[in-house]
Amino acid sequence: MHARCPDDAEAGVSRSFLFVPADSEKKLAKARDTGADALILDLEDSVEKNSRPRARQLAREFLADKGQREVWVRINPLDSADALADLRELIPSVPFGVVLPKSCGARDVNQLSMLIDVLEQESELPAGRTAILPIATERPEALFRMHEYTQATPRLSALSWGAEDLSSALGAMTSRDDTGNWLPPYQLARSLSLFAAASAGVPAIDTVFTDYSNLDGLAQYVAAARRDGFEGMLAIHPDQVAVINEAFMPTATEVDRARKIVDLFAADPDAGVLGMDGEMIDRPHLLQAKRTLETAARTDRNR
Repeated sequence: MHARCPDDAEAGVSRSFLFVPADSEKKLAKARDTGADALILDLEDSVEKNSRPRARQLAREFLADKGQREVWVRINPLDSADALADLRELIPSVPFGVVLPKSCGARDVNQLSMLIDVLEQESELPAGRTAILPIATERPEALFRMHEYTQATPRLSALSWGAEDLSSALGAMTSRDDTGNWLPPYQLARSLSLFAAASAGVPAIDTVFTDYSNLDGLAQYVAAARRDGFEGMLAIHPDQVAVINEAFMPTATEVDRARKIVDLFAADPDAGVLGMDGEMIDRPHLLQAKRTLETAARTDRNR
């Protein structure tokens, strides 16, 4: 499994990842009190090009006083002039990780990892401490390379996807039907992201729900995301955080079952498959059980 966690970060899969425009002092000030498991300081889509130097400065200041919260930085695309400037400014400030937009596969993630290697060394930071979360489906060619994430750097910590840029690249009029459901091209992108994350051994993080005032619709969407195997979700508005956190909260029944699975394998660590309550339990069940307990423990600490 690729997933990693720096020594100074809390264990467990984050449920909610809230985007915060890095050029907005007002939104940055409010971000700490949103209850989001993770914050993503955005230097890309929500920031105009001329505002990016100021956004980097504000992001540095925010990172200097982040407390224990998991704070990521979304840089600009790797093939843009701004990406290296983003990294040079912010890696020394020790973000939890870097969100990579418009990733086209393991090649981009590994290239980003090499850049971070150099910047961590220059800043005398522990090697490998900065995680990477790619947005994996924003360019059409990326969908043909999803299997490559199994060969990605150990920095790969999770994997998400996006529909808006993909829709624009396709020249599509919309990505959803009249009922709000994904149209077939985007259902495919979502499914491939879920499969790619599972193959790489990292959590799958579902994309944003853009109708931020429709909290009932969000609740239905998040329930489906959890059902399908996603372990967290991106958010674009603070009001979405509580709904997302609640939906991805392990229930008492799920926690009890997870403990039983972990205890079962602890008693017989060499077993590949074990029986429990008339069901065959194997290593993927154990991995999921551990994630459930980590998420439950993290949730208790954050209350």
